[in-house]
Parts: sequence; C-alpha cells; structure tokens
Amino acid sequence: MRFTLSFAAIVIAALLSACSPDTSKDGASKPSVRSVLFVDVAEPSGIRFAHSNGMSGEFYYPEVIGPGVALFDFNNDGRLDLLVLQGTPLDARQPDTTAGPCTARLYRNDLVVDGNGTRTLKFTDVTDASGLCSRGYGMGIATGDFDNDGCVDVFITHFGAPNQLFRNNCDGTFTDVTSKAGVAGSGRWGTSATFVDYDRDGLLDLFVTNYVEFAVKDNKRCFNGTGARDYCAPSTYRPVPGILYHNRGDGTFEDVSVKSGITREYGSGLGVIAADFNDDGWPDIYVANDGNPNQLWINQKDGTFKNEAGIRGCAVSADGAPEAGMGVDFADAFNVGRDDIFITHLTREKATLYVNVGQGLFEDRSATVGLSAATAPYTGFGTAFLDYDNDGWLDIVIANGAVHTIESLVSARDPYPLHQKKQLFHNQRDGWFDETTAVAGSVFELSEVGRGLATGDLDNDGGIDVVIANNNGPLRVLLNKVGSAQPWLGLKLMSGKRDAYGARVEVERSGGPTLWRRVRADGSYLSANDPRVLIGLGEASSISKLTVHWPSGRNERFAVPPLRQYTTLVEGRGLGSDAK
Repeated sequence: MRFTLSFAAIVIAALLSACSPDTSKDGASKPSVRSVLFVDVAEPSGIRFAHSNGMSGEFYYPEVIGPGVALFDFNNDGRLDLLVLQGTPLDARQPDTTAGPCTARLYRNDLVVDGNGTRTLKFTDVTDASGLCSRGYGMGIATGDFDNDGCVDVFITHFGAPNQLFRNNCDGTFTDVTSKAGVAGSGRWGTSATFVDYDRDGLLDLFVTNYVEFAVKDNKRCFNGTGARDYCAPSTYRPVPGILYHNRGDGTFEDVSVKSGITREYGSGLGVIAADFNDDGWPDIYVANDGNPNQLWINQKDGTFKNEAGIRGCAVSADGAPEAGMGVDFADAFNVGRDDIFITHLTREKATLYVNVGQGLFEDRSATVGLSAATAPYTGFGTAFLDYDNDGWLDIVIANGAVHTIESLVSARDPYPLHQKKQLFHNQRDGWFDETTAVAGSVFELSEVGRGLATGDLDNDGGIDVVIANNNGPLRVLLNKVGSAQPWLGLKLMSGKRDAYGARVEVERSGGPTLWRRVRADGSYLSANDPRVLIGLGEASSISKLTVHWPSGRNERFAVPPLRQYTTLVEGRGLGSDAK
C-alpha cells in the first residue's frame, strides 16, 4: 500500500491558493473556477460536430472503430486548426461509401486575443472552401509536408473506399493528389498512418496500417455471452499487412512494402508510431496490433526492416499474451532520457506501459507503476503522454469506449451500450501514476464512446489541450485551465521548411532533471497531434543548456529562447553543432 498524499487534495489546494477565490459574506472562500483542470469548449467555440457511425442493426464491424481527429496549422498562421472525420451508412446492397457529401470537417482556428491578454477560442468551418473533401467512411488522419513546400499536407484512411492524399496549396486550399501520388491503398481497410523519413533523404515517406479483411457483403454474425447479437472480435477476420510508400520527390510514391520486408508478418494494425526505438539514429516503426503481437520494425539502414518486437520485449504482455492494442504513444515518462511505450487495450487486459530499460529493450511494468488495476475495467483507444500541469513530468490521458455491449447498459435499455468514462493519470515523479480523473472536470464524468484523441495547445497559452472524437457522439474540445500557470518553453523545430519529425530536444535545468521531448504528429489512435514541442518546466525553470538532436544526425546547441512563448528553431542556425 502506498502512503502518499492524494494528488486530488494537493492539486486543489495548490490551485485554490494560486488563484483569487471568491469570498462569501461570512468570509468563507468558494472554490475557484481554476480548480477545474479541463473544460469542454467545443460548442461555445463554434464546433457542433457529431459523429455518425451509420449503424443499422447489422453490427457491421467498422461501425465501432472510428473516427480519428487531427490538430495542425493548415494556413501557417501559428494557430492549430482541427480536422475530424465522419462515417457513412453501410449497406451490403450498396457497399460504395464514396457517394454523398464530404465526410470530413475542417475547422479554422480564429483565436481571439483581446487587449488584456484574454484568449477566446473560435472555430470556423471552412471545409467547403478548402477543397479538403474526404469521400468514404472516415478512419484515420496523418499530417506532414511531403513536398517540402512549407505547408502541411493531409492523408486520410477509409473503410470501403480508397485512401486520400491532399496537397496543401499554401493558400488555404487543398488538392486531392491521390491518383498521381499512387497512395490510394491496396483496397484494404486503412486505419492509422504516419509520415516518416525512413531513409533520411530529406523527404517524408508514408506508412499505413491496415486492420482486417472485412467486407460488408460478407458480414459475420457474432454473439455475446448472453446469446445476444454483438460486434465480432478482430480474431473473426484475417489480419493483413501494412503499406510502406517511398517518396520519390516528384509528387509520387513507390509502394515498397514487399522489398522493405514489412509484409513478412501480418497483424490487425490500429496504432502506429515512427521513432528511433533503438537509439541508432534511424527511425523505426512500431505497430499496435489488435489481438496479435505488436510489431517493432527496426530500420536496417538499407531500405529494409526487421520485426524485433519479440526480442526487445514489446510484442506481448508480461504474461506472454498478445493484447488488443489500440492507441499508442512513445515518450520519456520518467525523465531518464529514454522513451517508453504506452498502449491502450480491451477491458480486463489493462493498458500497458513498456518501460525502456536501455539499448532498445523494454519491460511491461504496468502493474508496478499503478496503471493495471485502474485501466482494466475500460477499453482504451486514443491516448497520449502530456504534461497537463507543466510540472516537468509527463502524465497520461485516455479516451475509453467499449466495442462489445456492456450488459448493465443493455439492462438499462441504453440505445448505444458501449460508453465509458475518460481517464487522466498524474505522474507522481517517483515511478507511480495516480488516477486524477475525479478532479479533471465535468467533461471527464461524461460516459461516451471515445475513439480518436489528439493533443496540442489550441489557444497558445502554454497549456496542453485535448480533443476527443467520440464514436456516434459529439466532438469534445478540452481546454486546459491550469497548465499555463507554470513556466513553459514552446518550440517549433524545422528541418528546412517542414517540421523536423523525430528531432529530440534536450533541456538541461538547474535543480531539476534534464528533459527530453520529441517532435511528432503521430501516435494515439487514428489521429494526428500538434508537432510543436511544449515543455513544462515546473519549479526548476532555469535552463542552462538547450540542445536539438536532429534526425539528420546533427546535434546543435541553441541560445535559450524566452519562456512562455513559442520560438522557431531551424536546423543549421544554432550556436554550434557536431555531426553524429
């Protein structure tokens, strides 16, 4: 048993003392609004999006899988915009899901900052004017500048329709270049995807996870323990390989899946991370598989990959069992300079934290860090490491929602008996995570069918925000109300004109551990995150040295930028560098 103070009591006391509380006539203090960690501002900010999964009573498997969401700055105005995907009706008689209106919505961030610094989020639906028209049953989103023109492009995966690549025209509009680029897919069910420069030639390549072999016309009938009709498990269908596309640099991609080796092993892929997992300077690819062993494709530096998840300790649980991998993230949870893997799973399986023990080896330590028992009752999907209170230690957020009917909800005649609460965990700095959902805000009390989750600083105040896409439910925009109170450093790292995916920032501080943060947009589940690096500094805010470890192998020092604002650092423009 742990004899530690409840974080709920600590955070409430700290926040109340840091703010100016209201006082009643008898002198008693009333709780400050700052005691709430997150507030849902979707509707007041102009977003009234509700996902429809098209369910018809036939229990078509794709109905419970999407959607994803993305945060990215499509018009380069320094504010994060928002893209969310929509479903369509599924019909065995008419399986084509490309008919009908656009199945994605793009919201431009029109943040208002008044004279006294007050920030008010405002979003405007610019889908029609932008030309970003996704046609199909929307699943996942990847963002990245594949043509190095300084504008972020968008890749969208679908069920029952070709995937789509949209080139950003740098004028607020997009052009569908799927056919020319050659990235429509292999006809399989695409899920998460990531842009990654796997051969370090300066051009972003593309990796796409595929799920299972499923067709509406071949829908299988599955039943739960009570004999009632239910959604099938992924084991009902055959797993399939992912796709690796190599960027030729002329607007086209080559499918190198076979010759790269990534088709040697199949899996029901749902989550994906591209990062350097073995610290050799080359990006690898980690796939969270649903019911199959996870895959860690180690880059062989010659255009090929080998799956080494098994020998590196991150393929199965500590019990040796494959788990239902959904969402995934990769970051330094314990401030030791090594990134750890976190994956969400099915109810009763618990979420898994693979701790990096060095040399690219991992151990399942979910139980010893306090995550097993708390997550076992839930089915987790979108997830992320995030320092929500900017104390310099990464916390964890999870969007939950079942895929098999919950009997208690069926008994209550619930029309969609899959909903569950979200979860928030605070890093206690001693190798333990405390669940702090109870003090996170009323939005965390809502029971919904959470799927995609993306993180980013929507109002540029230094507090990391969260967007959650619910299946067959409303989009939630969770504005952080506490993070900006602590000192923070915001960085946008660029290799030439594009975000330096894979770059790592090393921040040495006086009186605190060195912080390591990585530039990425991928991870979570079907979603894309803010690629900027937001570093909470906590009480040890005096930075003595700032070093960027670029994907090219260059290590470069920079002068310490001003705190509490975002600064752009470009490769080759620092104080000095040494090639690795």
